[in-house]
Amino acid sequence: MVDRKSPRPVDPATVPCDYVLCTHAHGDHIADALPRARKHGATIVAPFELAEYFAAQGATTLDLMPGGGVDLPLGRIQMTPAIHSSALELPDGENRSRGVPSGYVVRAGGRTLYHAGDTALFGDMSLIGRHGLDVALIPIGDFYTMGPADANEALNYSARNSPCRCITTARKRSGRTRRRLRPGRRRRGKLFGCCWQVSQYLCKTPKIGV
Repeated sequence: MVDRKSPRPVDPATVPCDYVLCTHAHGDHIADALPRARKHGATIVAPFELAEYFAAQGATTLDLMPGGGVDLPLGRIQMTPAIHSSALELPDGENRSRGVPSGYVVRAGGRTLYHAGDTALFGDMSLIGRHGLDVALIPIGDFYTMGPADANEALNYSARNSPCRCITTARKRSGRTRRRLRPGRRRRGKLFGCCWQVSQYLCKTPKIGV
């Protein structure tokens, strides 16, 4: 995350938030959710089974399921489907399922953000973006998420004809050379390989942690 008023990086943990949105149970997506929620007194938003896991540890939670949403003082949060898995990776090597993976559409301050989570490409992304998007967070990296070609199509599906900015949110977790989505223009949106463009939007609605 980069402050729009300065090129210096900002530690996300220092940014106050009221809600922490978790898409699924994998460690690279929830490792700091509970400490951050405790630090800022934030509510963790997650699919039902994952929310129950956090609630058992004393967190304030808001559970949703794909297709469901909630109107909040800051705006509306709606949970979207994702094609992935969702399991806690326990220290002994066991994986424990925690419900379904998800994404989010957040409407706040007159703008709309789509966080796809870790998902494969699917056709209903065109429905998710049918009302227009300002920012789309799209995973890329192959192996566990979409590769570059599918990530391009995901942006085409979700952004449709809206002028949308995109940030990639995942990388390969393997020893092979990473393939990155190069900055450039597409017919229905813009792709960026760095995060400062998106942080300009996020800094306008800083009460959400994703």
